Amino acid sequence: MALHKEDDASKVGKTDDGLDVAEDQDFSVIFWGTRGSIACPGDEYQRYGGNTPCIEVRCGGTLLILDAGTGLRPLGVKLKDEVPIDANILLTHTHLDHIAGVPFFGPFFDKRNHFRLWAGHLAPEHNLHDVLCQYMAAPLFPVPPQIFAANLQFRDFQAGEQLDLEGEVTVKTAPLNHPNRATGYRIEYRGRSFCYVTDTEHTPGEPNQTILDLIAGADLVAYDSTYTDEEFPNYVGWGHSTWQEGLRLARQAGAKRLAIFHHDPTHDDDFMDRVAEAAEEEAPGTVVAQEGMVLTL
Repeated sequence: MALHKEDDASKVGKTDDGLDVAEDQDFSVIFWGTRGSIACPGDEYQRYGGNTPCIEVRCGGTLLILDAGTGLRPLGVKLKDEVPIDANILLTHTHLDHIAGVPFFGPFFDKRNHFRLWAGHLAPEHNLHDVLCQYMAAPLFPVPPQIFAANLQFRDFQAGEQLDLEGEVTVKTAPLNHPNRATGYRIEYRGRSFCYVTDTEHTPGEPNQTILDLIAGADLVAYDSTYTDEEFPNYVGWGHSTWQEGLRLARQAGAKRLAIFHHDPTHDDDFMDRVAEAAEEEAPGTVVAQEGMVLTL
């Protein structure tokens, strides 16, 4: 399935099957970074994008940001007109591709803004504040997080706990199978739900019951689809899954729609076009996440 994708994510459009896409709707999901592992600039990544994971979620007046990859920087440019900003940033984990945008997020440098940063994979051995300080430290980075002017609160929790946020938003969490651990999220708002399940590795033939419980009946699931089933045997132990497994899980859990996400750096636009065609044939309505894509639940 092809989507009409606007360069400006605030514009209004429709998918080919009539799905409304508009940022100002009640519950919207906006993709700012869809690539896994490393950012990929270049002409061959124009349609699906080269930035690493970052998703903006709007639940009425509540703003949530999922992961802080390089896609966080352009999101920050867009948010400059919304100051003062009060938002939650939910991190799946702190591998570099999921936090690389932190030092370059413009709203962190404005004292009028307030952010709560959440991580469910670090405790008890570590905490999010210290991990980000280690990341932004010499000789790896020239300035520390203390340079940020915004009010930042760091909140560690255990994956599996429920987070009750402001604005009628409930966030359910679950542990994922990934090196150094990761957290999956289910965002619920006024009877609708969006699930964000990346980075995770499956065991062929053994559906992950934790994920099935998390995504049961969800309206939309963004799932780690780094590989194809054919590629997967070459990457066992790397902590990632396939788009075919995503479809199997969504079907078994009764989820309404799958968004194929966390594209491998070797999968250029032409490759992803073939994935989109195959996925649409197997499960009509499946989408392949693209930078700038806006989906309304």
